[in-house]
Amino acid sequence: MTSFKRKAEAITATNDPKKPKKDSSLTSFFGAPKPADALGTTSNGDSAADTPVIKFDKEKWVASLKPEQKALLKLEIDTLDLSWLAHLKDDLTNPSFLELKRFLQKEIDMGKKIFPPMEEVYSWSRHTPLHKVRAVIIGQDPYHNHNQAHGLCFSVRPPTPAPPSLKNMYIALRNDYPDFQAPPNKGGLLTPWAEQGVLMLNTALTVRAHEAGSHSGKGWEVFTQKVIDTVVKVRTRGVVFLAWGMPAAKRCTKITGSRHLVLKSVHPSPFNNDEETKTAANADEFDSDENAGEFDGEDDADAIEALEELARSSQPEAK
Repeated sequence: MTSFKRKAEAITATNDPKKPKKDSSLTSFFGAPKPADALGTTSNGDSAADTPVIKFDKEKWVASLKPEQKALLKLEIDTLDLSWLAHLKDDLTNPSFLELKRFLQKEIDMGKKIFPPMEEVYSWSRHTPLHKVRAVIIGQDPYHNHNQAHGLCFSVRPPTPAPPSLKNMYIALRNDYPDFQAPPNKGGLLTPWAEQGVLMLNTALTVRAHEAGSHSGKGWEVFTQKVIDTVVKVRTRGVVFLAWGMPAAKRCTKITGSRHLVLKSVHPSPFNNDEETKTAANADEFDSDENAGEFDGEDDADAIEALEELARSSQPEAK
């Protein structure tokens, strides 16, 4: 299989590019979470005091909904993490989103099999609360076969082996980091990455079984754009966005300025064998000092350096 490596396009303000620091170890960033230390600092660099108090009365909001809205939004009410719900609640009652929910209900009523399972559509929000987001990997639509999609882009549940796109990611990582080891048993469970602050978001959150792209253009893209916009607006510490493929790149066109960083490249699909996939290693081509006010490489596990350490991190555990 062809290996992929291409210099990425970056959207960031730089006047005097410098190489990010290489001497700090951030292997815990994508690894399994560790208990907080005596000072209340978690393994991903956030202190206990960094966890915000969410000023949102969920019960009051639910009570304000009309009966049809409550019925259509039951999944969001029950499974969307509160940190996200507080910021996205108005988007959920938007006519276009309610129409999307009517479409999904019609699919279910017609006996259509939908992936991921409904209870996992918003698992990305629970694995990666808003205040924990440090990097965003943007996919397209979910895997459309059994025991694959579970709400995190590119990730699959064991014992399902890593699909071709994820295998290509592993190959690219191994090319940049010879010591990289893929998950055991040819697996592709990436929940440890999500739990350490990597928001793994598809642009469409559902798909009809065995019909790729069947729920694209139905309204999910508007909602997931709001998710990305919320990260850009709310996360005062810089976030790295990895946009693989044109649909993902379009989601990042409004991200400007020096706070956040966008790395764009071809989607790691096997159909892109003649192209090169951008991985974490080339993050050192971009300046982190420009973002010193947001990226704290000493205390906040600088997102750029964390991405560079992706291949050296603890690997997803088969569960």
